[in-house]
Amino acid sequence: MKIYTKTGDKGLTSLIGGTRVPKSSLRIECYGTVDELNAHIGLVRDQDVNAARRPLLKEIQDRLFTIGSALAADPEKSKMKLPDLHAADVTLLEDEMDRMNLELPELRAFILPGGHPAVSHAHVARCVCRRAERLAIHLGEESFVAELVVVYLNRLSDYLFVLSRAMAHDLGVEEVTWQARL
Repeated sequence: MKIYTKTGDKGLTSLIGGTRVPKSSLRIECYGTVDELNAHIGLVRDQDVNAARRPLLKEIQDRLFTIGSALAADPEKSKMKLPDLHAADVTLLEDEMDRMNLELPELRAFILPGGHPAVSHAHVARCVCRRAERLAIHLGEESFVAELVVVYLNRLSDYLFVLSRAMAHDLGVEEVTWQARL
């Protein structure tokens, strides 16, 4: 199978369902950002500190691929059966955050990204996740986006914040806190 098709050379691409749209469309930007987030999650998963978390991070990547396929489908024309999200996917993130928080010090200040390269990767993933969430909300204002997609992305960004704290804790590095200048 050839990877290149040359069908996008004029700036158009096909959605699932066959509709051709500009590569600059909001739908493409939205699922492209989810793909970018998935790449960042892969980088976070590959950090040694996350060895025990790799199965969950792989599960998250699978769910992001599910979200990407839903966003890549034309809601008006696609008849293809696509994988879908479940409320249990959100609950899994919540349960893991609750578990990690049991071992973390109480949050008493705003946390800045940094302290260790691995922790910074988790913060970058969190920021990309927030952008994906904003884009999904924007897309939902003009076209169908399943509510659970936005909920999952919202919870995932929270998970990535708690994960960054857990990684700092596991690495024995001090969290970088915001020092307001008064």
